[in-house]
Amino acid sequence: MANERIILGIDPGTTIMGFGLIKVVNKKMEFIQLNELQLGKYDDHYLKLRHIFERTIELIDTHHPDEIAIEAPFFGKNVQSMLKLGRAQGVAMAAGLSRQIPITEYEPKKIKMAITGNGNASKEQVAKMLQQLLGLKEIPKNLDSTDGLAAAVCHFFNSGKTVVGKSYSGWDAFVKQNTNRIK
Repeated sequence: MANERIILGIDPGTTIMGFGLIKVVNKKMEFIQLNELQLGKYDDHYLKLRHIFERTIELIDTHHPDEIAIEAPFFGKNVQSMLKLGRAQGVAMAAGLSRQIPITEYEPKKIKMAITGNGNASKEQVAKMLQQLLGLKEIPKNLDSTDGLAAAVCHFFNSGKTVVGKSYSGWDAFVKQNTNRIK
């Protein structure tokens, strides 16, 4: 029997959430899907968060991923944007944790480095490399979906390495690794 697993990659966002899925069969990647959740049409931030949670649960229930790789928020100057992005990431993580799926976070530079060999690569360079690696016929117009797919591929490339980022197998593991967040 083949050694198989499915990895869901997520690029969280409050305007667009990108995601991609790959199947790994005997250490070889196979493309499943990439897409995005358009959230710009909603004015209410909490409604956006609900849609992120519901779509992530839907992806989990449809594709049954064994692992989730998620892009960690990068540090910017706008604190409000960072807060909103962190909430989007947290809601996607909560969806995975509610289904007991291990989650690993990756910094954007680490994802770019894993895909292109350059931590400062552009979104277009990442998308082009994914096109070559996975045999994608075309690259989508918005590159948030390829960013989600890149998180999944980065996780595949880092599988088996001892330090890959923060990894949580459930709420208990999250709490143990984040004691500084408990009040």
